[in-house]
Amino acid sequence: MTENYKILSEFIKDMSSETPDIETYLFVKENISKYHLTINITSKALKNQMVEVCTTLKYEDKEASERRSYFEINYATVVKINEKMVDKKKLEKILLCNVQKDIYPRLEKALLNLIHDCGFQDVKFSKKVDFEELYKGKFN
Repeated sequence: MTENYKILSEFIKDMSSETPDIETYLFVKENISKYHLTINITSKALKNQMVEVCTTLKYEDKEASERRSYFEINYATVVKINEKMVDKKKLEKILLCNVQKDIYPRLEKALLNLIHDCGFQDVKFSKKVDFEELYKGKFN
């Protein structure tokens, strides 16, 4: 266990992709550079100082286009929190920053594998996610 937490397990809870037809596939193949990655993090307290953290990544077109593909992965992480950890702000930062930094390389790889396996091999995420910045932006 690090000083404040330990990841007990992590797994893909749900994975989804949709490209409804060949016309959509060809259109998306030309326009996938316009797609955006969004992240949503939720948590649920379990018993015995454990927390389930669900991180959802979506890669989708934000424009209201009839022809678009959709990619989503929901990744669950079970975290054991040090019983001495009582500060809610520190706990929040652990779940939203530290745990995310630990799991993100595997989560990003799983999403990219899904996208590539759906026929979009050229997709790469050049910009790395800075969970510290996201946290500061949300709570400051």
